[in-house]
Amino acid sequence: MTDTRRRVKLYALNADRQWDDRGTGHVSSSYVDRLKGISLLVRAESDNSLLLESKIQPDTAYQKQQDTLIVWSEGDNFDLALSFQEKVGCDEIWEKICQVQGKDPSVEITQDIVEESEDERFDDMSDSAPPIELPNCELSRLEDISELISNCLSSQMKKEKLATAIEGEGYIRKLINLFHMCEDLESMEGLHHLYDIFKNIFLLNKNALFDVMFSDELIFDVVGCLEYDPSLPTPKRHREYLRQQAKFKEAIPIKNAELLSKIHQTFRVQYIQDVVLPTPSVFEENMLSTLSSFIFFNKVEIVSLVQEDEKFLTELFSMLTDLSTPDTKRRDLVLFLKEFCNYSQNLQPQAKESFYKTLTSLGILPALEITLAVDDLKTKTASIDILTYIVEFSPSVVREYTLQQASNTDEDQMLLNVIIEQMICDNDPELGGAVQLMGVLRLLLDPENMLASVNKSEKTDFLNFFYKHSVHILIAPLLENTVHDKPQKEDYRSVQLLGLILELLSFCVEHHTYHIKNCILNKDLLRRILVLMKSRHKFLVLCALRFMRKLIALKDEFYNRYIIKGNLFAPVVDAFVRNNGRYNLLDSAIIEMFEFIKVEDIKTLCSHIVENYAKCLDEICYVQTFKSLKLRYDQHQDKLKDRERNSLDGVPSILRSSRYRRDQRQMDEEEEMWFNDDDDFEDNETVLTAPTDMLSKKLDTDLDSIGKIMEKKQPEVNGPKMNNNSSTKSAVHNNNTSTAGQTATSPVASNETKTQLIKRGLVDYEGGDSDEEDDDGEVSKRPRLS
Repeated sequence: MTDTRRRVKLYALNADRQWDDRGTGHVSSSYVDRLKGISLLVRAESDNSLLLESKIQPDTAYQKQQDTLIVWSEGDNFDLALSFQEKVGCDEIWEKICQVQGKDPSVEITQDIVEESEDERFDDMSDSAPPIELPNCELSRLEDISELISNCLSSQMKKEKLATAIEGEGYIRKLINLFHMCEDLESMEGLHHLYDIFKNIFLLNKNALFDVMFSDELIFDVVGCLEYDPSLPTPKRHREYLRQQAKFKEAIPIKNAELLSKIHQTFRVQYIQDVVLPTPSVFEENMLSTLSSFIFFNKVEIVSLVQEDEKFLTELFSMLTDLSTPDTKRRDLVLFLKEFCNYSQNLQPQAKESFYKTLTSLGILPALEITLAVDDLKTKTASIDILTYIVEFSPSVVREYTLQQASNTDEDQMLLNVIIEQMICDNDPELGGAVQLMGVLRLLLDPENMLASVNKSEKTDFLNFFYKHSVHILIAPLLENTVHDKPQKEDYRSVQLLGLILELLSFCVEHHTYHIKNCILNKDLLRRILVLMKSRHKFLVLCALRFMRKLIALKDEFYNRYIIKGNLFAPVVDAFVRNNGRYNLLDSAIIEMFEFIKVEDIKTLCSHIVENYAKCLDEICYVQTFKSLKLRYDQHQDKLKDRERNSLDGVPSILRSSRYRRDQRQMDEEEEMWFNDDDDFEDNETVLTAPTDMLSKKLDTDLDSIGKIMEKKQPEVNGPKMNNNSSTKSAVHNNNTSTAGQTATSPVASNETKTQLIKRGLVDYEGGDSDEEDDDGEVSKRPRLS
């Protein structure tokens, strides 16, 4: 369908009193059998689907606004609007609506909108059946005019009649003439009346009156009337601000006269709504809905007109990325672009997606790499705002661009690293820009908004990129400030920055897995972070503690072993002792962390804490956390002793010898690596592993004697019993440190008996009751000798 006269956008007013874009299509009017009447039909231009099917009811109030808008209500609180591309198409549909309702097409509204109860409606109909007669527009009648308009606001029907009278008699222009006379005569009484008159005309909420008041000819005079608030001792100077201080800067000359006019009008009307008009009361909020709609549709139209002018945007971006462009010119370009993106927030998702695709194709991200690094504060702030708009709407666009840079861009010039650098180098003492950029990074690193991506590998690829090319830049200030086991800088800006970095790293711990784990272990990051527990800034101490708490919450044994090996509870306990029982957030946070370890029964950490810090913590009596932790540890130790005692009852004396026994929790690193890396074996598979020299020397002389015992008992045994996979691994994990004989490995000896013993694994000794028993009574097999 190529006819643009009937091309429209369909809008619906949502619960927040904002217009939602329901789609673009073409409108027609025809008889619909199902609805039994002439109806408005809108079919989508993309797939010809039906967007709207609305019967023209004889009593529905249709309103024509700004020559290209038709607005009406269907049912309670469901407002619809058709925005036409051309005035001709709007006139055609308006004539059809008026024809069905038997109205004159010259009217702006087809019905009187009545919202009162039936009694009020009856009274209003009798009272306001004749049109409202306005007093003569004279200085002596200003008080009467003000009183009349004020009285009409109580009834919707009176408001409609009054608006029609004001529009029909050209009353606004007459009032403006009186305003000029009052200013010339310095008549403050008359000016105060005019203030009340125009304030109440705004509350009539009529688009036809707005069109008159917001015209280039009258808008400054309307603003002038609103300067003389009777409640203020002196008049405001809104006109002076709009004419002299709020100067319009054309970053690039705008040749489209319609676009230029819309931009000026929108700025001034927005200023009237935000600054000039008094803050509406609760009862007046909905009385300015048409003014909000006027601004909304103006902004949508401005974005559309700019977006359609490809030559204008191409020139803008070429100047923005040109290194020879003066800083002042670049600032104006960025500020224009920021305002442009701000207006786009009124667009609906589909239109907004098209908007950002246009900007991306024109090179907005390479431009931001340049403008973010500019020294000019206004340019940098506007660039951060633009980047925030883009990332909040579509972080995948920025991620995709960043990944494309991996192979052809230096690290310091990559957009992601530019963002991190600007966050770190923010000179603002309050770090306003750094806070905003940290939010941008958090959105980019959030796996939750990567899941719905078309590119399935986006999450893996982007996180690999970040931890390979960017994370070292992010943590550099942290490492630099914790070199000598105490914070190097304690000024407010530095500690605020470290707090932001810790917050981002805590987010990474919570949402990323092996990437951040490798970073923490390789950089010994937790140890460096816990140096900040000595800071005199309590919020930074809490940030460091929060990071450790996030690690412990994962209940990951890699992290637990890392904490134990580095004795990393020491800075926390020291801070707890220094706090000296003060009832504050730090005290509560540390106690909560130990409480979590107790409740979740993290045995390795529990044992480490009790064995190393019991003397300090046993003195804490105002909470039961540490006593309960000690009790939990004692119970665990008793269980281990019982298990060890049971397992030793049936073991031959040579294996029970104290020479070969190892204390629980003292397995050396080589054995631990062997158990962690042990592969699954198939049933009856021979297990041969390379032994350590130490264990070989210890057991080599004794294996011969063990072999002789085995040979003597050979007739009593029906062949060697091989452990299956699961029982072997279970036994290994449950009893991996109970005796040296159970975990010892042996080289392949020339002695045949020794080799036979190695291949057999476990055998049953006489009596057959030397197998261990678990707490639940199930029999578990001893680990094989290999």
